[in-house]
Amino acid sequence: MDKRLTVALVAHDNMKHDLAEWVAWNWEKLLSHRLVCTGTTGRIVAETLMERRSKDAANSRFDITMLKSGPLGGDQQLGAMIANGDIDMLIFFWDPMSAQPHDVDVKALLRVATLYNVPTAINRSSADFLISSPLMAHEEYTPVLKDYTSYIERSLK
Repeated sequence: MDKRLTVALVAHDNMKHDLAEWVAWNWEKLLSHRLVCTGTTGRIVAETLMERRSKDAANSRFDITMLKSGPLGGDQQLGAMIANGDIDMLIFFWDPMSAQPHDVDVKALLRVATLYNVPTAINRSSADFLISSPLMAHEEYTPVLKDYTSYIERSLK
């Protein structure tokens, strides 16, 4: 692995099992990167990685940062990290069938990820495509950020 990315992992309650399965399937790739998770998702990701690590590679370590639960501000913490340039990729298994008490925070998180051009997966298929991309492991890639100077200047007038 030529570079380490910071990968954010988030899942709504009804999608945590799906994310845990995805992490179990991709654990070797994920161990090469720094992980940032919200709330309970972080505990589930850590348990999944510990289980895989103990079965297959006892010496492998993982780097995981746990944020608050999404409804308790974790989505906003993650959004701030994205705005500061600290997140390289967002994997967010969101539940399209259930209203969330913090839907506005979820929308804000997805908006800021889009604003800062952070590669974002919102389901297992898109997460598979992102993690298997050659850009993930071997090639230098810097997302192009849109210049919002004119927007800022216009709003200050």
